[in-house]
Order: sequence, then C-alpha cells, then structure tokens
Amino acid sequence: MDVPAAANALGTLGAVCWSIQLIPQIIVNYRRHNATGLQPSMMMLWAWAGVPLGVYNIVKGFNVALRIQPQILTLLSLITWIQCYYYERKWTVQRSLLVVVPIAAVMGGIQAGLIIALRITESRDIEWPMILMAALSAALLAAGVLRHYWDIYVHRTVRGISFIFVAIDAAGDVFSLVSLFFQPELDVMGIVIYATEFVLWCGVFACGGYYNFLPWIKRRWSNRAAKTAPVTVEDESPSSDDRGNGITLHNIPSSSSVFRTASVTSASLRARTMTQRGDDSNME
Repeated sequence: MDVPAAANALGTLGAVCWSIQLIPQIIVNYRRHNATGLQPSMMMLWAWAGVPLGVYNIVKGFNVALRIQPQILTLLSLITWIQCYYYERKWTVQRSLLVVVPIAAVMGGIQAGLIIALRITESRDIEWPMILMAALSAALLAAGVLRHYWDIYVHRTVRGISFIFVAIDAAGDVFSLVSLFFQPELDVMGIVIYATEFVLWCGVFACGGYYNFLPWIKRRWSNRAAKTAPVTVEDESPSSDDRGNGITLHNIPSSSSVFRTASVTSASLRARTMTQRGDDSNME
C-alpha cells in the first residue's frame, strides 16, 4: 500500500514519541538525584541500537521521520546512560562529558561509514548486509528491554523506570510499525524491529501491573477501610499504653507509585525507621 502522506504522518508520530520517550526518565532521574534501578547497560544497548537502525532506515529510503528517529534514540539514550554514572557513581560533569562525547562521535562515524558502504552493496543487489543491520538493531533494542526483565525477576518489582516513558516508547513502536504498511513496499525486517520491542514493553507493563499497581490498589483499599472502620473501646485500649509496650507507629513512604517505580531500597527504609525510633526515644 503506497500512501506517502499516511506513512509520513505515522512515521512522524513515531519519531515524536521516540524523541520524547526518554525525557520523562531523564527528568525523573534529575528530580530524585539518582538512577537507582535504571540499567545503564540497557541505555548503552539502545544507544548502539540506533546505529544499525539508522543505517537501515536511511539506506532503505524510509520516510524522513523514521530516518531521524534512530539519531534521537541514540542521543537520549547516551544522556540517560551518563546520568547513571553521574548520579550513582558520583562522576563529575567534566568526567562524564569526557566519556560520553567521544562515544557519541564514534557512533556517528560508524553510522556514516556503514551508510556509504551499504548503499554500494544495495546497488549491487547484495541483501545480507541490510538483513544484518535489521537483525542487529532488533537484537540490541530487545536486549536493552530484556535487561529490565532480569531486574524484575530478582527484585519482584518494576523499579527505577518511568511508566510514562514505557508508554511513550511503546506508542512510538506502534506508530512506526503501522507507518511501514503505507510504504511503497512492505518491509518485513522493519516490522520485526518495531514489533519485537513493542511486545517486550507489553510484558514490562504486565509486570508493573502485577508487582506495582495491584499492591498499590490493595494499600489504598486497606487504608480506606481502616479510616471508615468504627473505633471501639478495644481498639483504643492498646494505643493508650503504647509507651509501656514499646510500640511506635511510623509513616513509612510507599515503595512504589503509579507513574514512577521504586527507588528506595528496603535497607534505606529500615535505616530511616531506626532513625525515627531513635528520635522518639530521645523525646521520651
């Protein structure tokens, strides 16, 4: 189906989503001044995925939006990657720039060289280099998301990653995928690239619903039930001698939220609780 207007419109929407997909995550990292749970390996894999994806989309002559899309992916992925080292390993701004700028330059040079080389092979009807670029980009994008699956398995929660970011990224995959159906020729490898990542993001959403959203709903219902429950004499009697029983109630913050996943470890919560207990004992 050759509908250039639809291909460009959908491709542009996909590029816009991919342009802003990591911005919520970058803002979250900046506001909380840490990148706990966010996998730097995922960000670096995505940054490198933009190289073969850019080569493939440009050499294949996809719409302009899909040609620009991988460059934005690489740039934002590198910014998020260096945030992990800046916040978690306490790198200075100078050291961070000295590391990330040369890496970005190398990626740009490799992509430019591959575009020139693969245009030559494409003109000679040699297909395997293009298939290799598509396979590499799909594998790197998938590997980046799969890195979070391991973190979810270990910690039994979706932590350190913004669900807004996941939703925007998945939407970008959908728009880009649909735009391919309006190209002059249906590109199967292009479909595989975007569909693979979309399916994996759906799995992350499912895990987030099970490990993060359902417990949040249960806490809300339990808190509401506790507020509406009638207070009896038996309920009040234990609280009157809390000092004698050594019982102290503390407001421990929720470890997760709907839009932003947990960045507070159990150890830090225990330390905060012990500090609060110490303060209470000093007041007594």
